[in-house]
Amino acid sequence: MVSGDLSISAHARAVLRLGLPLIGSHLAQFAVVIIDTVMLGWYGVDALAAVTLGGAAFSLFLLVGSGFAWAVMPVVAGAAAAGRQRQVRRVTRMAMWLSALAAGFGVATFMFAELLFLALGQEAGVARDAARYLGIAGWGLFPALQVMVLKSYLSALERTRVLLVVTILAAVLNGALNYALIFGNWGAPEMGLRGAAIASVIMHAASFAALALHAAFSTPEHALFRRLWFPDREAFARIFALGWPIGLTTLSETGLFSAVAVMMGWIGTVELAAHGVALQLAALTFLVQVGLSQVATIRAGQALGRGDAAGLRRGALAVIAIGAIFALAAVALFLSIPERLIALFLDPGDPRRAQVIEVGAQLLAVAALFQLADGGQVLALGLLRGVQDTRVPMLIAALAYWPLGLGAAWLLGFALGLGHVGVWLGLVVGLGTAAVLMMVRFWRREDGWLAAGARVGG
Repeated sequence: MVSGDLSISAHARAVLRLGLPLIGSHLAQFAVVIIDTVMLGWYGVDALAAVTLGGAAFSLFLLVGSGFAWAVMPVVAGAAAAGRQRQVRRVTRMAMWLSALAAGFGVATFMFAELLFLALGQEAGVARDAARYLGIAGWGLFPALQVMVLKSYLSALERTRVLLVVTILAAVLNGALNYALIFGNWGAPEMGLRGAAIASVIMHAASFAALALHAAFSTPEHALFRRLWFPDREAFARIFALGWPIGLTTLSETGLFSAVAVMMGWIGTVELAAHGVALQLAALTFLVQVGLSQVATIRAGQALGRGDAAGLRRGALAVIAIGAIFALAAVALFLSIPERLIALFLDPGDPRRAQVIEVGAQLLAVAALFQLADGGQVLALGLLRGVQDTRVPMLIAALAYWPLGLGAAWLLGFALGLGHVGVWLGLVVGLGTAAVLMMVRFWRREDGWLAAGARVGG
């Protein structure tokens, strides 16, 4: 039975079957960030503020550099559905090339991190510590971006369970290393931020090794690593053409959140620490939507490869409905127990704990406002990427997140004096605008995607 013969409820079951391991792997990956945040929060508020700033910079380069990895997903899904196995190998290998180049650019930029943070108005101590963290953790970009490529490759082939297993093991490894190296347990030296950075690099390298071995032995028909050094100009150009708009789209969104972190640093260290905790909680629910978005990309890419108009339409409706249910559950969670959630990240004996909890609870109330908007925009992005439409979404993101979202954050937070709450309300403006425009983009051109895809992928 082809996808177009399935009902919307059958599509929903297929989305969950493919999506739950992906969501689980994203949540396990997020556990790595949570572990860093919680352990460094126990270590001290200053360390928490530094890792919030440094982690935001690392995440910015990781997510932007992942544009080439995410370009793999729709192309591999479509090629596999159409039986073009050689194309699968070609595009995946060139994505690994492009990701390595992106990692090199990121590491070079981190060498100037302290100067950049100071230029952005951060406190000298926080800027120094964040730069020291990045001086070590930044090298993890090389394996981390390769992990993203292999995750996209395996996801497009619907081999998602291994991603869940590897990511859970990586989270456990990171937690053990953090426990030893941050606090000096098990005979290890007490290294604080440096220990968290070293643990992160080891974890990324181990994840890449595990996924590379799995890919090499589980999909021998693709011979993924055979002649990896050999250039493929056509595949390189195709992944570059699809990937750079994805990267810039991510830059627009991630850059908005990074800019908001900078603004919170202008307000104060307590506000920056509270922002870091509240953002981790908002990101936790967002990662469910990211997993669903990747399912949307895979299934839209498969429909494109088969020329399946009904499957594209029904699959899109199914994934949007599931995303809305998850978003409403997150709203209920953030509005019901915000103080308890924030308190999980903080040392009970820290003198500034009550202040951070108060500010963080206010931010979670705003986060509840943008759950539907944030989920809507990332699901629309997933659908558009599945039909290999990446440039117009890039322009929409640039408009929604910067002139509108960031402008609203500054206006509400500083010009109108609403402080940290106003800054976060700017996020609502940007995410809501992006969600509406991208959904309209997908549904207004729904009938034309298959014809365009036939011209691109044929």
